[in-house]
Amino acid sequence: MFTLEKFEEASELVKKVTNPTKLVYSEHLSRETGAKVYLKPENMQHTGAYKLRGAYYKISTLSEAERAKGLITASAGNHAQGVAYAAKAYGCKATIVMPTVTPLIKVNRTKALGAEVILYGDVYDDAESKAHELAAEHGYTFVHPFDDIDVATGQGTITMEIVQELPTVDYILAPIGGGGLISGVSTLAKMLNPKIRVIGVEPAEAASMTAALKEGHPVTLPSANTIADGTAVKRIGENILSYVQENVDQVITVEDDELIGAFLDMVENHKMIVENSGLLSVAGLRHLDLAGKKVVCILSGGNMDVITMSSIVQHGLIQRDRIFSLSVLLPDKPGELVHVAKTIADEQGNVIRLEHNQFISTNRNAAVELRITIEAFGTEHKNEILEALQREGYQPRLVSAKLY
Repeated sequence: MFTLEKFEEASELVKKVTNPTKLVYSEHLSRETGAKVYLKPENMQHTGAYKLRGAYYKISTLSEAERAKGLITASAGNHAQGVAYAAKAYGCKATIVMPTVTPLIKVNRTKALGAEVILYGDVYDDAESKAHELAAEHGYTFVHPFDDIDVATGQGTITMEIVQELPTVDYILAPIGGGGLISGVSTLAKMLNPKIRVIGVEPAEAASMTAALKEGHPVTLPSANTIADGTAVKRIGENILSYVQENVDQVITVEDDELIGAFLDMVENHKMIVENSGLLSVAGLRHLDLAGKKVVCILSGGNMDVITMSSIVQHGLIQRDRIFSLSVLLPDKPGELVHVAKTIADEQGNVIRLEHNQFISTNRNAAVELRITIEAFGTEHKNEILEALQREGYQPRLVSAKLY
């Protein structure tokens, strides 16, 4: 069972290996929601995520004999690094089974911490099955990433820090994958102050907690296809569900497109890199009426590879009409390209890509195609550029945008 004594013990213990992640007040999110929004930046931990807390506390509860056998776990990345870091601190051997789609940055960082990494399966659940198989074969001690009360107790130490720093907090929003974080955070929150409302947020395409709460027991989703790879879990934990049912006030889901917008907001307004799973709490703000409340969003991790980051930025700019592409047909004669460019420039549009296709028609004098990718300030500015081109006699047609 969760106990206040264990939460207090874990809170002191994890200080040995964690960075102090002080709350960051967000003027941008506060202005958007009418609340006072604070960020709990667990993306700034040594391993780039909160998972170190639970892993370290769990290993502290093991006997010398259990540690000597070696540890094994399955993880989409963040728990892997947490276990590897904690195992190294205790001098234990660690084996980590990770899905084959795990971002390379998470794989390499886990290896760099001294763990043996085995890539297996497409999602967490596949990797977990393999880890249990290897544990039985070699006698390793399995450290579950979420369905373990000791692990969840370690994760709940986040709440202790939040309440100590902001005793009058009204809402805590936390991401949900398998349920370890939300169960620990919510249970301690209710122990410290039953009036604190705890909201869990999960990706719509991997809503395993929503399904479990609806059915009253864990169910296995047919798939967990989401850009929030750290929370792509088909089935939540058996041991933590009752605590979620008792202590979590609401679970909401967000679409992947909302995470893309949240990533762009975080980079531009807070100068922070937060992975898609870590942004679930921020995306969830727009689904709630929080006016006048003090709200803390837990940013659970920041382990995102540069290629994924680049793709998210591009999609975010396109999503917000700050990048768009259009096609116009014009006669193949001198001066037409200059005229189009000047029309765009007069409206303060910035051309960032240009393709000239002379073979759109067999009659080049009749028409050639010009495809232009333009940087704009947003939807209103984009429409002004399109209207200007129409006034000049062109018929711009929107096409799929791409930066490269």
